[in-house]
Amino acid sequence: LGAALVLIKAQSTLAALLECINATGATKVVYNHLYDPVSLVRDHNIKQKLAELGISVQTYNGDLLYEPWEVYDENGHAFTTFDAYWDKCLHMQMDPVSHLPPWRLVPASGIVKKYSVEELGLEDESEKYSNALLGRGWSPGWSNADKALTEFFEQHLLDYSNDRLKVAGNASSLLSPYLHFGELSVRKVFQSVRMKQILWAKEENSVGEESVTLFLRAIGLREYSRYICFNFPFTHERSLLSNLKYFPWHADQAHFKAWRQGRTGYPLVDAGMRELWATGWIHNRIRVIVSSFFVKFLLLPWQWGMKYFWDTLLDADLESDILGWQYISGSLPDGHELERMDSPQVQGFNFDPEGEYVRQWLPELARMPTEWIHHPWDAPLTVLKAAGVELGLNYPKPIIDIDLARDLLTEAIFIMREKEAALRAANLNGTNEEVVDNSDSIENLPIPKVVLKEKTPCPTSSSHDQRVPTMQNSKNGLFSRKRPKYVEDERPLQDNLHNCNKEVGTSTADDDLCSTAESSSAKKQTTSSLNSFSVPQFCPSSSKSKPSQEFESSDLKQQWQEEIDMEKNSSKDGAMKD
Repeated sequence: LGAALVLIKAQSTLAALLECINATGATKVVYNHLYDPVSLVRDHNIKQKLAELGISVQTYNGDLLYEPWEVYDENGHAFTTFDAYWDKCLHMQMDPVSHLPPWRLVPASGIVKKYSVEELGLEDESEKYSNALLGRGWSPGWSNADKALTEFFEQHLLDYSNDRLKVAGNASSLLSPYLHFGELSVRKVFQSVRMKQILWAKEENSVGEESVTLFLRAIGLREYSRYICFNFPFTHERSLLSNLKYFPWHADQAHFKAWRQGRTGYPLVDAGMRELWATGWIHNRIRVIVSSFFVKFLLLPWQWGMKYFWDTLLDADLESDILGWQYISGSLPDGHELERMDSPQVQGFNFDPEGEYVRQWLPELARMPTEWIHHPWDAPLTVLKAAGVELGLNYPKPIIDIDLARDLLTEAIFIMREKEAALRAANLNGTNEEVVDNSDSIENLPIPKVVLKEKTPCPTSSSHDQRVPTMQNSKNGLFSRKRPKYVEDERPLQDNLHNCNKEVGTSTADDDLCSTAESSSAKKQTTSSLNSFSVPQFCPSSSKSKPSQEFESSDLKQQWQEEIDMEKNSSKDGAMKD
């Protein structure tokens, strides 16, 4: 647009806007709609105040194909299932989109007091390095987004139906961050895909037609997430369906920590969590797998997982995360059933049959035979020894047995339904019997906070260390098609090693002070071979730039500004993301 980003330090968004308006003499404020309840409350209050001051306000749809209030059923009600909603959208008329480059802004008169990132203290030294690594992996901006879209259309869209579920390689579009930050118009993407759909239909290209149908569906899920949040604003903290109201969640912080660090003992889950920390992005299918494990195996409250995704995903947005986690938790009419339990081992065979993805992100399992790589706990000792794998030492044993997890889930569902039945009986009998509602206790239970600990120097590394690979040393870098590989001049690493718990591979030293980051990311490797995996002291972190949100409504119990604090010593879909 030709204008620099202006950072203003103020008590609130309104105060910052007024400071800018007064300095420039502006008479009009223009912005795009947001649809989560927090932003809606904030924007309404700002618009009302500006109107009182005689400032004109114009708002636009800059993020969706259709506004949420434009799509409804024959009775004028909001849809609650995706297929019905998306079918209605596909039959609605859409105004054509101009493909011209954006206009350049004319600098306004007046001087606005602005601050630099350094002056605001938004990032310390560790975050600067982390953000620099993230910048090497992703190239922001309108022109780069347009190039990524063109490349995907020309080289990958045709085979999308066949490749979209491959978790290794570059089968996905990787467009979600550009869409999230407004660098790419969703209407431009939609209409470009529809043109391909018409072309391939005329050519009777069935593969291409299937690909565009599936890709459009992915766009539709993004639309639907905002639609749900707008029409059911409580979904950022409560389930859309009331079925989880009495679910006995296990608020186990040790399990939560092991999941975050990629130390569950289930290779596909661990690989996904380590990739998330190292790159700020994971494949849609991996998002489904790790979130399903979180809810169904560990019985952890889905709100915790949603907040962690919000904190670590480069393309994180509240609405998509809400839809994804509620879909997995059985909280949507057309989502996964709560009873459904997908084995990570079976998922590995289905979506990473050769083990390429696991080997890329779990170097300690790199030499495991394909036959055993998704369930190393069943491998003979001779196989483990030949592969250099010591379960409980350099790779954790499963944090929970699959059969036990299934029994615990079944028991939890039984307890939930017992409480539901008791409530119904009490209502029918007209008694005042109280049934404990677990939802409020979970909402008021804060996500585990992380206390930063002092660096503990340790001169050597051991075979107990878990390591997270960088994209530099990965033979088939996940983003080799769209992301430049990391250069070799990585910052010297600082040691921060602890002895590992032999059962689950977690640190025994300062255990309560461990962070949400992969503790393994701070572990230094002694080898300098280019064929080995090296670990940067700091990897892409949650300090990525994304719009801050203010929370002014007293009705909103969950305050999203309380994001998970990440340890600075560590490196850091379907309803999820594409």
